[in-house]
Amino acid sequence: MSSFSDQHPAEEPSLNPPAPEEIYSGDAVDVPDELYERIIQQVQQICQSVDEQVTSGKKATSTTLSADEMPQQPRPPRVPESLEESGLNLHQLSGLILKLAYLNGSMNGFEFAKQLRLPFGVVDDGLAFLKAERSLEVSSGELAGRLSYRFLLTEQGRKRAREAFEECRYVGPAPVSLSDYTQQCREQSTRSVPLTADEIRNAFRKLVVDDALIARLGPAILSGQSIFLFGTPGNGKTVLAKAIGALMNECGGEIYVPYAVSVDRHLITVFDPSLHQTVTTPETTKPESTGLESHFASEPEFDQRWRKIKRPVVIAGGELSLDMLDLKYHTHSGYYTAPLHLKSNGGVFLLDDFGRQLVEPSELLNRWILPLEEQSDFLTLETGKKFSVPFEQLMIFSTNLSPKDLVDEAFLRRIRHKIPIKAPTEKQFREIFRLSCEQRGLTYDDWIVTQLLNKHYNKQRLPKSSDPRDLLDIVQSICRFREQRFHLSEELLAEAWQECHGGLEICESGEAR
Repeated sequence: MSSFSDQHPAEEPSLNPPAPEEIYSGDAVDVPDELYERIIQQVQQICQSVDEQVTSGKKATSTTLSADEMPQQPRPPRVPESLEESGLNLHQLSGLILKLAYLNGSMNGFEFAKQLRLPFGVVDDGLAFLKAERSLEVSSGELAGRLSYRFLLTEQGRKRAREAFEECRYVGPAPVSLSDYTQQCREQSTRSVPLTADEIRNAFRKLVVDDALIARLGPAILSGQSIFLFGTPGNGKTVLAKAIGALMNECGGEIYVPYAVSVDRHLITVFDPSLHQTVTTPETTKPESTGLESHFASEPEFDQRWRKIKRPVVIAGGELSLDMLDLKYHTHSGYYTAPLHLKSNGGVFLLDDFGRQLVEPSELLNRWILPLEEQSDFLTLETGKKFSVPFEQLMIFSTNLSPKDLVDEAFLRRIRHKIPIKAPTEKQFREIFRLSCEQRGLTYDDWIVTQLLNKHYNKQRLPKSSDPRDLLDIVQSICRFREQRFHLSEELLAEAWQECHGGLEICESGEAR
């Protein structure tokens, strides 16, 4: 490993500066008292004017954001007070009520409202309509009024319930309107995530990352749009991308995602328990009351058709295909599942190993070139209808290939931040090795690492950030096989390097070097 060049200190200033030229004062001159007072007054006015200019200049150049200027947490979805405010129509609400009654038999008004995640004042419109249509009948009631009435399906109601199931088998929380979903996504965009510079630096504290790289990653993260990480394999692109995702998930604040969205009587499920991490609040940790008293205890903080979650992190690799970016229609169930990038709205979408997907990079980029520019995407229903959905996530592309070999200039222009991830310096490599030893309970030996650098690395074969982890894992496996205590030695490390890299260097004779 080549050593760094010596730095020559700058010349120090002389301690004995030349003596100034001699200054001869003139003879004193008597000034009248009136003229002297006028001079003093003018000097005071000049000093006051200078002070005002300096003060105003400081105010004008101040870069500290006030509390009102800092990004704020998104507002929660407001609880609807009427059927119109809920974004539902009477046909949709009636269908959901009929299917619940068909599956559960007798239910009271409170139970309908609880299952649909709607206030009873909204659900009551549907119950009253179905009762007037003789699809529901009241079997019993309590003093609490219509909220406590128990409803049963009539024969006509059973027929209508079966028809509702044939149209769509979804049963659960009522969907939100597409317009409400779009508005909420805009308000909780990653472009206004409330992160500070200290939080961003702290996200990389367990990694060996220099200040220059953090200075580029910081603005890229706060832009909330798109990042292109590229460089040779094994130097931490995926690790950095996942650290950004963890930062957004842990420090980016909470957002709201709906159970389902309604588009022209078609239903799209969005909430995914495998991707969306629900935020636990004191209210949700209390034992859930099953009685009517819980309905009157307190009003919900937000529309319960939404889940309060941490900003999601969706990771896709070589398995990504164009089909995964479109709506998935369930033929037997009659509803749709949202694609990956819709589920990642408000969070991070990491496309790892970009360029190695089943689909050609050009096709994938053509699919996203408009969403990256407009922050909106278009999806298509089975009926052929196209509609716009928000594209509000921090998009991270990670690749080992050269960007110029993957994409054209038109696409690169739409990716706001293009950041190369270089091989570690000798100092960084030693620090990574030391941290890897600490994680495995090994004592770090700098002399052994020096021998490794001198024998196996040069200008043609630069060390990689992943090498310490890989080599120590092999050393541990060798020690286990030989029934030895896990330890570090020059011989073991040389053997591990041969296992990890030596097999790739084959002589013309076919023998390993």
